[in-house]
Order: sequence, then structure tokens, then C-alpha cells
Amino acid sequence: MTTPELLVAGQTALAEGRWTEARQLFEASLAETESGDACFGLAAALWWLGESQPSVDRATQAYALFRRSGALEPAVQCAAWLAITYKANFANAAAANGWLGRADRLLEAIEPGPLHAWVWIARAYRMPDLDRAQALTEQALELARQTGDIDMELDALSQLGLIRVGRGDVDEGFAMLDEAMVAALAGERSNLDTVVYACCDMLNACELASDVDRAAQWCDVADRFTETYGSPFLYAECRIFYGSVLAAKGRWADAERELATGLRITEGTCPGLHARALSRLAALRVRQGRLEEAETLDAGLGAGMAAEADAALTRAALLLARGDGAGASRHLQRRLHHLEAHRSHRAAALELLVDAQLATGDLAGARAALGRLEEVVESCDSERLAALLGATRGRVLLAGDDAEAAVVELEAALANLAGTGFPFEAARAQYHLARALSGRQADVAVEHARDALATFDALGAAMEADRAAALLRSFGVPGRAGPRGVGTLTEREQEVLRLLGAGLSNPEIATRLFVSRKTASHHVSRILTKLDLRNRAEAAAYAARVLP
Repeated sequence: MTTPELLVAGQTALAEGRWTEARQLFEASLAETESGDACFGLAAALWWLGESQPSVDRATQAYALFRRSGALEPAVQCAAWLAITYKANFANAAAANGWLGRADRLLEAIEPGPLHAWVWIARAYRMPDLDRAQALTEQALELARQTGDIDMELDALSQLGLIRVGRGDVDEGFAMLDEAMVAALAGERSNLDTVVYACCDMLNACELASDVDRAAQWCDVADRFTETYGSPFLYAECRIFYGSVLAAKGRWADAERELATGLRITEGTCPGLHARALSRLAALRVRQGRLEEAETLDAGLGAGMAAEADAALTRAALLLARGDGAGASRHLQRRLHHLEAHRSHRAAALELLVDAQLATGDLAGARAALGRLEEVVESCDSERLAALLGATRGRVLLAGDDAEAAVVELEAALANLAGTGFPFEAARAQYHLARALSGRQADVAVEHARDALATFDALGAAMEADRAAALLRSFGVPGRAGPRGVGTLTEREQEVLRLLGAGLSNPEIATRLFVSRKTASHHVSRILTKLDLRNRAEAAAYAARVLP
């Protein structure tokens, strides 16, 4: 085939999702003649094949070739594509902003039109300032509809839906996302990238709203799409977002599986997504009380990613779990202004800030943070955030010795959280409700503490379970009635128990499992506590008796 024929064949293969064939055709074209079109086509094929860095390298080369040839419009398209890729795949905001700045500069010589709208979408993509992001995306959506560009319309519609969910307009946001998803999947698009864009926005929104049913439904759709067309990026992002939703819903074993898959398939290929998976798994480890592992995961985040909202929240939660309420408070105060427009993240940060202030005995500071949290939640339509606000208000009232008012808030929060399927938060509310009732209705307080302990044990929330057991003991009631059985151990703890049964020491366990000696020691301590065993010799005997 001639060079022009190779280019046409490559573009056809790209449009039809035959990525390997497209790659081969573009490479053959480049072997004949170096061109921006062939380089950019090859960049797209490599992205779909999961080769992120080579893809960016080829797109950068394409941009340079377009500029040298005076092809202004494809150069702008290339710059916008690179900006989104640097944000999504590499979490590199500096590079993304640089490419957007270059695109804006080139657009000065072009009459306003669809190309401007594409750059608006790229700039608004994952922008922390949701007011600005919404304005840019609405501009793009209006122009897309005026010009009849269906791909641009669906990209803008899904992005606008995600922004609305992030701002707390959950129902309206999901209506937009659902519309964009069904249109893209029904074939109302000319570009397969549009499906990826809509899927990623949808699952990001599901994570923000902790909507596990919707996430499961659209993950299934996305998985069927990747079975047909590939796209390691979409597969990985689905796993990470879905894992985060499962964690919120108390399905921690399933969450760990999804997040571990996301970690594995992004390592060395997609630094941005890999850091996102690290952050979400670290957050789960904090809830499980596996703090050494959480610290190791947190330390693996790059400096840029560590400043992102979810990573910042995880770091604060880790500090608080370590008993450093003052450190958690300082960390949150430094980052709250970055979360100003993003109501879901801001609410989570303010809830943590309340607990950090309470941990330091600063009741006035806790009340001030609570007031700010109330302002955020009252502007949303989220049942979950409203219930978490009630539970937080109950903790503050309890700290202020207003047990009667605390009981009212905590009972309502418990009912809402249990009813909407958030077991960890519900158990926390029940634990504090038991504290509030302890001086008035001792029998009821004991029942609530027992129920909280049972939920924490079932989830594998070790530190919270210990607090609930200690509360029961303070009531004069045994915290636990005896060995609870190997079924209460996590999969990793069962591995450690099996190695204890084989007579391995802590250093030998650490070597076998590729963890630090400190982490191995932590696992052994947790096993002894969970099974009410006195020492490792009893644990070894128990393992020999119980494990297959």
C-alpha cells in the first residue's frame, strides 16, 4: 500500500477498534514518511493498548510535526489530547496545564468553533474548581449542540453530570450521566473514546455518591465493552472506582480484590491511576486498623498525587487513627481551600476535622467545623451526607455533655445509615449512641455496643472493634464471649495464622509474605486479640487444630 493508503487503512482500523492492526499500519506509514497524522494515529492506538508513555511520546512528536507543517487545528487537538492524558494517566497537572496553555495560544488565530469547545472540555476535565469547570463545560455543551457534534455533546454531558454530582446535585447529575451513557453505548457517537469518557465519568460519580448498585450496573457494561474493544485504562479505572464504592458499602473483601487488581494492572504503565488505587487501598487499610500497611501505601504516593483530595483525606484519617489529632487538624486546615467547590470531598474533610478537634479536646473548634459542615450538607441532596452530618452532630453534642440531644441525633443517623447500607458508619453511630445512653438506659446501651462490636468484627474493623469491646467492659460486660473463630480473620491474617502453625517466627513470616517485620508483628498481635489467645504458642496450636 502507498503511504496515503496506509494512513486511511490505519484510521479505519482505529475507528473500528482494531488497535493492533491500526498500530501496525501507522508504523508502516511512518517507516515510509514521517507525518503528524500517522504519529497521532499511532499515539491513539498505543493508548488503547495500554502503552501510556509511548503513546504520549508519539503524540508529542505528532504535535511538533503539525506545528512545523503549519497544521494549526490538528496541533490544537493534539495539545488538548495530551492535556487530558497527562491528567488521567499520569496525574501530572503541571504538564496538563502547559499543554492547555499552548492550545489556548494557538486558538487565538482560529475563529471560535468546535475546536475551542474541545479545549474547554479538556481544561474542565477533573478541574478542582467546580464552578469554573461547570461554566466551561456548559459552554462546550451549548456549542456542541449548535454545531451537531455528537461526540463533543456526549463528552460534555457526561462531564457536566459528574460535576453536578460533585457539587451535591446528585439526581440531576446522574440523569445527565445516564443519558450520556445510553447514547454512547447505543452508537450515537463516531468515536469509541466517547464511551470511555462517559464510563469513567459515571463511575467517578458513583464513587462520590457511594452508589454501589449503579456502579455495579455500569461496571458490567464497561467490562463488556472492554472485552470487545480492550482499553486497559477503562478496565483499571473501573476496578478502582468500583472498589472504592464497595469499601463504602462494607463489602471490604470485594473492595480489596478490585483495588488490588487496579494496582496490579496499572503498575509501571499508568502512574496516575496507580496512585489513585494506592490512595483508596490505604483508606481501606485505615478503616481496617491496618495502619502500618496504610502508611506504606501512603508513602508510595508521589508528591503531586499526595496533594489530591482523596489522598489528603486518607493522610488525615491515618494521622487521626495514630492518635495525632493535632497533626490531622493541621493537615486538613492546609487543604480545605482546595476542596471549596467539591462538596463531597469538603464534607468528608470537615467531618474528619470535627473528630480531630474532638480528639485534641478543642470543643469550640469542633463546633466551628460542624457549622461549616452543616452549610455544605444543607446545599446537597445526599441522604448519606445528611446522615453523616447527624452522626457528627451527635458526637459533638456528646462531647459537650448534652447526652439527651446526642441520643436524638445519633438514633436518627443510625436509622438512615443502616437503611441506606453504610455498615461502618452505622456501627460508629451505634457505638456513640451506646456511650450517650450509658448513664440513662444501661441495658439499651449494652445492646447497642454489642451490635456495634458485631458489625465491626464482621467487617474486620479491628481498631473500632477494640473500642466497642472496651466500652462493653466499662459497662461491666465481657467485650467478647470467647474465641470467635478463624472466620473473623482477614485473608492475610489467616495466612499469618497458617505460618504460625508451621512454627515460623515473625522475621520468617515477614520474609515469606514480603512485608516488614513490624507489619508481621502487627498481624500476629491482631490474631491473638481476635481469637482471644494468650501467645503465639496457643496460636500455633489453634492453627493446627482448626485450619485444614
